[in-house]
Amino acid sequence: MNRQISRVAIVALLLISSLVVATTYWQTWAPGSLAAKQDNAIQRVAQFRINRGKIYASDGRTVLAQNVKRTSAGQTFYYRTYPTHGLAAQAIGYSTVGRSRAGIEREENAYLTASNANVGTIIEKLTDSLKGVTIRGNNLVLNLRVNAQKIAETALRGKCGAAVVLNPKTGQVYVMASTPSYNPNKIESPNGFASILHSPNACPGSSSALLNRATQGLYAPGSTFKAITAATALDSGIYTPKSTFYDPGYCTEYGVQVKNALDQNGPEQFGNVDLVQAFIHSINAVFCELGIKLGPKRILDEAKKFGFYSKPPIELPPSEVASSGLYNFKKGTLYDTPGLVDPGRLAFGQEHMLVTPLQMALVAAGIANGGNVMVPHLVNRVTNASGHTVVKIHPQVWKHATKPETAAAINLMMQGVVESGTGRAAQIPGVKVAGKTGTAETGQNNVYTAWFIFFAPADNPTIAGAVAVEHQLNGFGGAISAPIAKQLMQALLPQASKP
Repeated sequence: MNRQISRVAIVALLLISSLVVATTYWQTWAPGSLAAKQDNAIQRVAQFRINRGKIYASDGRTVLAQNVKRTSAGQTFYYRTYPTHGLAAQAIGYSTVGRSRAGIEREENAYLTASNANVGTIIEKLTDSLKGVTIRGNNLVLNLRVNAQKIAETALRGKCGAAVVLNPKTGQVYVMASTPSYNPNKIESPNGFASILHSPNACPGSSSALLNRATQGLYAPGSTFKAITAATALDSGIYTPKSTFYDPGYCTEYGVQVKNALDQNGPEQFGNVDLVQAFIHSINAVFCELGIKLGPKRILDEAKKFGFYSKPPIELPPSEVASSGLYNFKKGTLYDTPGLVDPGRLAFGQEHMLVTPLQMALVAAGIANGGNVMVPHLVNRVTNASGHTVVKIHPQVWKHATKPETAAAINLMMQGVVESGTGRAAQIPGVKVAGKTGTAETGQNNVYTAWFIFFAPADNPTIAGAVAVEHQLNGFGGAISAPIAKQLMQALLPQASKP
């Protein structure tokens, strides 16, 4: 009897070992060739015979993606449906027969179809196969907060832009909103994909609501980039928060005057100021002077420490995440050659500098977290069909951006922006809010990208983020984006008082 049990155990072990080896092969070495065959009909049919895992919001109850079962010719197939009709549509993505996949649906397809190499998943999949029952995929529980996500999408409705909010200590992404948005349930309806691709409400320069502006949208950061320049100045050891400057209302570069912006809280000419005052009132002339004296290489090197020129490692397909940096418009690529840069304009976020809202949220988060930028995570955990956790995502440092004392100094400067500077629209009674406005030129007269980066509570930050709104006529960051950020902070901070 013991001999028979031993034989059964050996056979079972060999089966599991074979499955592990096979799964490892298909996960590690074969994805390239499989990706090249996404139009393979057999492969697609096989995928839709798996009961694909659900995608939940952070509450573990709100279903963002699930299946509907259909029978055809005696076979059962599972097709995707999205009960919230497009909440966080670009982040969730879609999984369809005719249009393949996008977003989390694509990046986490291995877990959702139980084809990942996790031992627990392999055993459960083997068990289902031996029983002759439908293979069940793993479920994903995200970090997205439903209420805050809805508030972001409502606040951005009718505009072109994005909002990202995350926990600076853990990297958990609570909000990822991009507008205009779309309903993924309509993608495979007649003319559904075409209508989404060429939406009449699309934004200038981009005809597709499918674009995730939070991770793919590239915009001049304007004065939000002054956080990077200030960090460069302080880290250099040349400047301190008390370093003094004279602001005549402009700086001169290559014989041309670069004037202060018109969205300052005060006159266009401030005279004698220190670095803190220059930051609070967003004085372009002072930062222009800083850029010239520091040089573009120092500033770009500092930006790289915050993640510029790298794709943030978030659970989205690489093609749906853009790197931030200096952009060569003719070649359509990034460049980091300091000799080709106008250092004064670079220092206040213009020149050829382009950034994503996610990257600027990570800048705010890095300052909030004492100089460390955490890996951003949309996924909180992976669970099996029985609800048991297969994988739990743990906090991990992505970049050591700046010294703790530098981060602390900029924290105080950003608090000053909200208390008495250009970001007063983000004030919340009873909560210390840190922020930085940005009003970025677009090349069109009086048309700007309105920015606000922020974190709170400033003395113990638990949220950080960025809001960017495109094509605003005479729209400044403090007037357009700061109030949206305030709504998000009020939704996510239990201690925030609401009107």
